[in-house]
Parts: sequence; C-alpha cells; structure tokens
Amino acid sequence: MSKHPALRGGGLVAMMLLLFVLLDPAAAQAAPGDQQRDVPALDAQAACGALEKADLAALRDAPTRITAAQWVASRDAAPAYCRVQGYVEPHVGFEIQLPGTHWNRKFIEIGCGGACGSIDEKACGDPLRRGYACIVSDAGHRSDGGDWEWAQDLQARVDYGYRAPHVAALAGKALTRLYYHSPPRKSYFDGCSTGGRQAMVEAERFPWDFDGIIAGAPPLNFTANSLAQLWASLAATNAAGKAILTPAAVQRVHRAVLAQCDLDDGVRDGIVGDPAACHFDPGRLLCAPGRSRDCLSGAQVAAVRKIYAGPFAETGSLSRGGYMPGSELEWSGVFFSAEGGRGFMYAYSAEKFRYAAFVPNPGPSWQPEDLDFRRDYRRLGMTEALYSATDPDLRQFKRNGGKLLMYQGWNDPFEPPAATTRYYETVERLMGGRAATQDFYRLFMIPGMGHCGGGAGAGTIDYLTSLEGWVERGNAPQKLIGWHMKGPQSPQRFPPPAGETTFSRPVYPYPSRARYAGSGNPDAATSYRPVAAK
Repeated sequence: MSKHPALRGGGLVAMMLLLFVLLDPAAAQAAPGDQQRDVPALDAQAACGALEKADLAALRDAPTRITAAQWVASRDAAPAYCRVQGYVEPHVGFEIQLPGTHWNRKFIEIGCGGACGSIDEKACGDPLRRGYACIVSDAGHRSDGGDWEWAQDLQARVDYGYRAPHVAALAGKALTRLYYHSPPRKSYFDGCSTGGRQAMVEAERFPWDFDGIIAGAPPLNFTANSLAQLWASLAATNAAGKAILTPAAVQRVHRAVLAQCDLDDGVRDGIVGDPAACHFDPGRLLCAPGRSRDCLSGAQVAAVRKIYAGPFAETGSLSRGGYMPGSELEWSGVFFSAEGGRGFMYAYSAEKFRYAAFVPNPGPSWQPEDLDFRRDYRRLGMTEALYSATDPDLRQFKRNGGKLLMYQGWNDPFEPPAATTRYYETVERLMGGRAATQDFYRLFMIPGMGHCGGGAGAGTIDYLTSLEGWVERGNAPQKLIGWHMKGPQSPQRFPPPAGETTFSRPVYPYPSRARYAGSGNPDAATSYRPVAAK
C-alpha cells in the first residue's frame, strides 16, 4: 500500500484532503515560507501509479478523468518523473509531468501553437529539469497545427478560445497537490504564438490562475491578425497562385533596408534596431529605363508596400499595420514559396477562414480570394468574442500581484508586431502611465528575431528566470540578455557556453531600445545602453 496519504484507499483524513482539493483548488495556496515537500524517493513511483485511480470527476469547473499514469526513469539531463495523462470533460486532453524528486514547489503550464490539437510533451523539458510540475494540453481537440476543421464544433471553439488553458490549470494544480501532498507555492504560464494569446486570455479573463505569465508573440486580435496574414499572402502572389516576389527580390529589398536603417542602433550588424522608425520606400528600387538589374518590377514594389502596410490603409478594415522593414528574409516560405508558388500562410489562412472565422462556416468551397477586405471583417465579431485577448484592463491581475512579461520579435512574419506595441500603449493609458504599468507588465521587442525565436537577432533568452526573479524576489527585469546561437540547438543552461553563440544583445523594456555605447566589443551585450524611442 502506498504511503502517500492523499492516495491511500480509505481513511477520514485522506477523504477530507481529497474533497478539499477537488472542491476548492483555489484554496491550494501555500504560504511563502512553507518547506519544500517532495514525494519520498522510494515512494514516488508507487504514488505515481496510484494517481491513475485518482477520482477528480468532481473537480469544480474542471471535471477531470485520468487515463494513464506512468513512471519515467531518469535519462540524460532529465530527472525521473511521473507522467499523468487525462482530459477535462468533454475533451481537453492534457499531460502533466511531476518530478519524482527535487520538486521546486512550483507549477507551470505551457501553451500550444497554431491551431493546437496535439500534446507536445517535449515542451516540458526545460521546466522539468528546473524542478517544475509542468502541464501541457491540446486546447480541446485533436488535429495537427494547421488543420482547422475541428472548429466546426462550438465546444471545440470555446475550449480553444479561452476555456482550455484555464481548466488545464485547475486540473494540473489539483494533481500536483495530490502527488506531493502540498500545493504549488507559485504558478506560472509560458506560451508563444497561440500560447501567447492563451497567456493573455489567462491574464485578462482568469487573473487568479497564475502568479507570473510569459506571453510571446500573441495574436491578441485573432481576426485582425488573420486578416493581416491573408492580406500579405495574397499580396505576394498573383491570381494564378504564382509568386510575385522571389528570394532574390526580398534579399534585394532587405539590403536596401539595411543600407538605410541598420545603423540606427549605432553598429552595422545586419539588424534594424528600431523598425518602427525605419520609413523605407521600396519604390526607390523600381526598375526604370537604363536600370534593369538589381531592381524590382512595379508588381514587386506594390507587393512589398502592401505587406508593410497591412490591409487597413487600403480597406479601412480592423487590422492596422503589417510586417516590419527588416523582416523581408522571413517572408520566403511564409507568404510565397521559394519554388515560385504560394507560401505556407495561404493554405493555413484558407482553412482558418473556412472553419474558424465565420458563423456559419463557409466550408471547403471557400477560397481566400472570396474574402472582401472592405466588408467581411464586420462579420467576424461573433468568433472574436471567443478568441479575443485585447482587453487592456489588467487591473485585477495587477491587484492579485501578478507579473506579466511579454515579448515579440520585430521580424515576426506571423503576428504583426505593431499590434503588440499598440496593445501595450493602450494598457499604459488605462493603467495610469508607464510607471504604474511597468511595475507589473513589461514588453520586450527583440530586434532581428522572427516568430517566437530564430532570425538574425539575439533571440535566445531565458524569460523564465527573469520572471521568477520578478515574482519571487521583486526584481523587475531592467533588461533581458539575448544570444544568437551558432546552430539551431537550444541551450541546456543560461548563459549559453561562449562556443555556442556568435553575439549577445540586451533588450530593454519597450519603448526603450539598445544602442551601441561607442566603445567595447560590438558582439557583447555589455557594450550597449538603453535609449528612449524616437
């Protein structure tokens, strides 16, 4: 019989504890001075097996069923852990990984990406190594990240829109308490892209769930973001589906952008430090009599202008802003294919509008060219009510002591960066100014970084440690340090070994930005200082 008191069969104390957890998970908040309490090493495996029989059907707001509990032995740098799989009714699937020893008394939920639909257990790798109890979910449906047919079901839309991350948090905290016979001392959420939107849904709609939230590249206005993505995809190709832009053309534009704006951070490094202040006109590259090389056709100039501008200027729709000068190399494969056809975003957007944007769904016969940008945006409000994460009123989250760290790459080809900076500025106005906002919410815009990472910039950053310092010790992040990795690998520790990186940069809370101090190694973050935006 297991020695784990919350999992023993029978016993008044065990029954009362289980009832307490199931009926009032919000009460599972330990005092900051509570001692760390792991499952004893000899008992951890047995306690894991017992979780398979845990009855969480009465868990308030999140009736939960456990389908499997498996002990996973330690390997490489990963500790041994209890892997529990299940679902919150009716069908929010999840997996939680509970370290067998050295639990850090914390809980973290990792968001999903794209259309979600699968459980990425590898997303818990770093948090598990740090000692976190870590949960991931499929957001309420099963599919691949680019399939939207599941959205024909209203419950699936509700789960994807706002319910799934909340009920996964309730189930995860209840299971954490059952396993360790102790509640998590601190709870965090970390997500990028759709996970970033989930993060903001948590801060706005469920401000009691987490002490600290990391929100990366969030598509805050789901429909406006979708319009911008489709607009850029249509701009980059003609009616026959042939690419107007080419890799050579966008490289040409990118070189011209760098020639004009690269030095805005005081060093020529192939990165635009402040794209919002880079007013580049691709018309200067237009081919003309006597200039037929290293230039753009009229159609290519028009395409680049449309991608920069987004749909608002021409159509008056609700999507303001497009993609930034300096991001051009990120467009290939996304808005057009290197082989001369349509890019990934065309098919992705088509499926989204067929099944997830309108009520009722137009279905498989709908084509992206059918969208009337001047009128159809008015039809998207019903679904935006499910997906929206644009509420700037974060007062309850702040009152609860919550901390919000948001980030995005300026070169992001998925989520238009200006939507993120405008949201932050709106929060500043509502909250009463910069000081009142930055004592709980800081935005970091990362030059040269693409979608959630990668790109030419220093986009490898230890967000979680910075957030922990803010939440647990009151150390608000004055700057983040980013590294550009030599290869695609993620570092096993921070700071990464010098042999794995090419340069580092500081990133300051928006609207400040980094500028070279005028002396020192330009590849070292220590050689940069913060300056106010122009």
